[in-house]
Parts: sequence; C-alpha cells; structure tokens
Amino acid sequence: MTDQEHEPQQQPPGTLGAMRSKPDHGEDSYRGHGRLTGKRAVITGGDSGIGRAAAIAFAREGADVLIAYLDEDDDARATAKLVEEAGRTAVLVPGDLADRQHCRTVVDRAVAELGGIDVLVNNAAFQMTHESVEEVTDEEWQHTFDVNITAMFRLVQAALPHLGAGASIINTSSINYDAPKPTLLPYATTKGAIANFTAGLAQLLGDRGIRVNAVAPGPIWTPLIPSTMPPEQVADFGKNTPLGRPGQPAELAPVYVLLASDEASYISGAVVPVTGGKPIL
Repeated sequence: MTDQEHEPQQQPPGTLGAMRSKPDHGEDSYRGHGRLTGKRAVITGGDSGIGRAAAIAFAREGADVLIAYLDEDDDARATAKLVEEAGRTAVLVPGDLADRQHCRTVVDRAVAELGGIDVLVNNAAFQMTHESVEEVTDEEWQHTFDVNITAMFRLVQAALPHLGAGASIINTSSINYDAPKPTLLPYATTKGAIANFTAGLAQLLGDRGIRVNAVAPGPIWTPLIPSTMPPEQVADFGKNTPLGRPGQPAELAPVYVLLASDEASYISGAVVPVTGGKPIL
C-alpha cells in the first residue's frame, strides 16, 4: 500500500528516487519459470513503473531486454542491474521517442546488440492534468500524440523487418480508452487510439504470424502520478476502484509475460484490462 497523502510532487516524468512511497515492481517477488527463454525484447519506458516490472519479469523468464527511456538514467541503470542479476543481457537506450529517428535507433540497437527482436512492448507515455481545454497548448497536444501513439507506429514500422512468425507486439493502453478522465484529455484520447491501433494492426499482421495485443491498466502507482497530478488527486489515487487502492506495477507483469509468451499463441487483437475491478465494456 502507498502513503499517497505525503508523496512529494515532482516534475514530469518523475523518478523513483524522488518517491517516498516506492512502487513494487516485483524486485523481491517475481519468480520466473522459463516462459520467455531465448526471446529478445524491446520495452519502451522500461526504466520505472510498468516498464520496469515487465523488464524484471521478462529477464527472470529468460529474455534479454533493451530498455528505452527518456533521461531517467539512475532508474534505468537500476532496472538494467536487475535484468543482469537474472543472468540476461540489458541494453540501455536513452532518448525522446517523439523523435522519428530515435525510434529507428531503438530498433537498430536491439538488432545489433540483442541479435534481433521477438517482443516489442510499446509502453512509454506522457500525460498531464488540466482542468480545462483552454489549458492544453497545441504543443502539448502534439507532444502527447507523438510520444503515446505516433512513436508506436514508427517503432512497429522499424521493427517489422526483424519480426518473424511467433513474434509479439504489446501496446500499453489504459482504462481511459473506455472511460476517459476529462482532466487527462490528450492522454485519454491517445489511449483510445492505441486500442484501435492494436485491433487494426492485429488484423494486418495475422497472416505473418505476428500477434498484437494491448494491456489496459487502471490506476497504477508509478512516478508518473506524483509528477503529473495535483496533490489532492495523488492522495486519493486509485481509491475509487472496487479493490480500494491503486495497483502496483508488479501486478501488471504477469499479463505482459503471458502476451509475450508462446502460451498466448491464439491471443491477438485483445485488450486485457488490469483495473482493480473497474469494468471495461
């Protein structure tokens, strides 16, 4: 559980080091069973939050991992250390996914240093809270789309020549695709786009044997929360779910592992909710 009422505010995108109540990424709890042995994964936003939880789980399941992140070097190095402690290769690639060329760089580094790509996890995201439409600048609207959905398109395009039959693409959407929070208008709009991108892409790539799915988290406790929401919203974050609390990143990791694994060989075009009981229709 989190002591959210006393969580210090941060500048976006936030860091783990500045958080008083540390999220649980599965550092001490996740146990692997060889479900991703030999796979090579790219995870964007892999330095902290859901991305770090996925990186830890993937490594302990036997995968090598490239961690793409913006500029949170300390968090990223700590995640890489956890991957390496699991006996797997970790590659760190900092940079802004809003930049077209950087998306290609991420893929090129994965191919060069991991030898290929079997799993692409499009997880990085940007959000800010605004009480009115007028507060959202044109620049922020465009940046939110560039990071949250356009980067996914560019990464998929760059990765496709290296993805063979059995590969998996996993996109992080949100409960906001179905129940948009009005104060997160740009973010919520991109999350709806991600759900549709996933559904269409799954149909386009089915004949290549490439599966495409999305995960739709509810409120998850990550550095993004105290860095993009006002204190009163942070204090109550996740308490309106049926389970009465925000989720921890570690509670998302098993879903990403399943969708990345060969066990999910007939799951494609799905959006999997992990919402603490809040329904997605």
